[in-house]
Amino acid sequence: MSKNKHKNEEDIEQTLNEHIDEEQTEVAETADQQPDAAAEEAPEEAPKTCEQQLEEALEEVAQLKDKYLRQVAEFDNYRKRTLKEKAEIILNGGEKVLGALLPVLDDLERAQANMAKSEDVETLREGVDLIVDKLLKTLATQGLTAIDAAGQDFNTDFHEAIAMVPVDDPKQKGKVIDCVQTGYMLHEKVLRHAKVAVGQ
Repeated sequence: MSKNKHKNEEDIEQTLNEHIDEEQTEVAETADQQPDAAAEEAPEEAPKTCEQQLEEALEEVAQLKDKYLRQVAEFDNYRKRTLKEKAEIILNGGEKVLGALLPVLDDLERAQANMAKSEDVETLREGVDLIVDKLLKTLATQGLTAIDAAGQDFNTDFHEAIAMVPVDDPKQKGKVIDCVQTGYMLHEKVLRHAKVAVGQ
């Protein structure tokens, strides 16, 4: 009985040893087939010290401060340039218009000189009419146009009523009966409203 027991123990021990050898062989084969994981992994960077982090932060702050100062300087230059341009426009804005009006002024001076020499009223009247036409054409080239008022419906955007005139014809009610002072527009803006009498 003890002999059989001893034999069974030997068999178990042998079987265990065989399993251990097989497992060791498999582990060795697996290790040969797969590269070392530790060798593949990139070495981790050493954590930055507080001094390094502070130095990087200070460098970034210096860059941002420099960028901010440059933008402030650029904006200040832009503002000064814009103010200078506006001042020049205000001072010299009428130069073009005044230059265009000088020939009309010359004509008026000639007409004035002729009035002292000539007594022909009809000729003087024609001369003044020509000067007025020339003036209107010159102003039109600068964007000035007269507001058409007579016979139009009264419109507060373009007309200023200074009198109400009783009318017999119902169709004349709310219409401009007479234009006392001509109104003018500069491009699309009303420069001066036409002063009118309106039918009621």
